[in-house]
Amino acid sequence: MGKLSGLRHLFMTLFLHNFASFMVIPAITDVTMAALCPGRDECSLAIYISGFQQAIIGLGSFVMMPLVGNLSDKYGRKALLTVPITLTIFPLAILAYSRTRSFFYAYYILKILTAMFCEGSVHCLSLAYVADNIPEGRRASAFGILSGIGSCAFVCGTLSTRFLSTASTFQVSTAMAMLSAVYMRVFLPDSIINDNLSTPIISEGKSDGVANQNEEPDKKMQVFKTMPSMEDMLALLKSSLTFSQAAIVSFFSNLADVGLHASLLYYLKARFHFNKDQFADLMVITGVAGTISQA
Repeated sequence: MGKLSGLRHLFMTLFLHNFASFMVIPAITDVTMAALCPGRDECSLAIYISGFQQAIIGLGSFVMMPLVGNLSDKYGRKALLTVPITLTIFPLAILAYSRTRSFFYAYYILKILTAMFCEGSVHCLSLAYVADNIPEGRRASAFGILSGIGSCAFVCGTLSTRFLSTASTFQVSTAMAMLSAVYMRVFLPDSIINDNLSTPIISEGKSDGVANQNEEPDKKMQVFKTMPSMEDMLALLKSSLTFSQAAIVSFFSNLADVGLHASLLYYLKARFHFNKDQFADLMVITGVAGTISQA
């Protein structure tokens, strides 16, 4: 338990960050409908732009995640965790200030740009942080605790939304996101940076090309040259049949989950006139079930 207790600051950081992210989910449907189709419970435009947003974020994340992982190997998990946790604050702050149409579009654009870097990176970097600090034989338990904390934050975040107004929801979410960033910078120790670490998705030729240069290149240029390209990522997928199969399963699983979530809330609002309170009730039920299943 000594090793796991050493991760308590990471667990608290993730709880605060996920709490801030999850508590706005029940409210964002009402905000979107009010901004794009005020006074209506049906709005095809809201569904279209939500789907477009998810598609762009997914493609951007596919490109950015290997870059984030590569940079975290060089500069440390804490340094790279700081970026997505901090960027998460800005879209929330826009809707905390105002939820009119112009502010919603500002949120929409900024959310796409930031989520391409933030979506999934906090979770992936957290897993890498755990792997850095926990022996291999105990990592499964630590990963399970990490997942349980995410489920707990989901329940607490959506439950709190049930008792807050829409404006207060985004204000509290912004405050919690800021608190998570401050807490992480103050209390979370960094993993040891290994300068000799090389990532497997870097092609051998590219690594050799950087290593065999006669002159010491500029640091920024060296980092740029060691960034994984699309060719490197495809080579990684082809390098292991098990990894490729896991990636395919993950792709279709997330495709179904995101597609269902993107349309279900709008369907419930159009068909049964749900608002954020009813959305929060449903999410609390599913969150509690998920938390119990991971206990």
